[in-house]
Amino acid sequence: MATVIATSVLVGVLAYLAGSIPSAYIIAKHATGKDITRSGSGNVGAMNVRRITGSWGWFVVTVIADMSKGFIPVAVTRLVLSRAPICLPSGGLPFLELLPIQAAVAGAVLGHSYSLYLAMMRGVFTRTGKGLATGAGALLAYDWRYLIAVVGAACLVILLTRYRLAGQVAAAAALPLASWVLSSPDWPFAVLMGVLVYLGHHKEFVGLLRGREHKLRV
Repeated sequence: MATVIATSVLVGVLAYLAGSIPSAYIIAKHATGKDITRSGSGNVGAMNVRRITGSWGWFVVTVIADMSKGFIPVAVTRLVLSRAPICLPSGGLPFLELLPIQAAVAGAVLGHSYSLYLAMMRGVFTRTGKGLATGAGALLAYDWRYLIAVVGAACLVILLTRYRLAGQVAAAAALPLASWVLSSPDWPFAVLMGVLVYLGHHKEFVGLLRGREHKLRV
């Protein structure tokens, strides 16, 4: 057990370093010369790249880059430590084999949300992103059923309400709900990840409830 915990910590740290790579910052800097943390919403994510560059092309590039930061660490962990094929359900894996994989998911998302590299560049450690695309990539490698659940919930709620933020919060809630529906043994992990994603949107969600968010145009 001690070996598994030590391995999980090491995997989590490495995944955090991978997730910390500021894809959106690099892309925005390359495309416009602007510092994304001081432009648009200040969020280091694909949507802010879209605001700064005015390009859906760069938006797509950023989404792919951010998803890769989550997908690659989790996929490598599955293949190397558990020798389990990627993108297949994780519920059937033994508990001890799941821990390092879960550490890779959490590490990558935390890395994007609190980038170490940006902290060293700016001299302050603070939230840098919301982890949606990185989390999606990580879930794809971890268990595709979770990804389908969160994307489906987000799209449905956005379609019904036309609030993008409402869809993002619905995605956070869908993760633990999906683990319950699937009777998955990793439900504590699903709850933890759902809470982490929600915390990244808490302030904006309060603003939504108070009528401060704008609906998407149709």
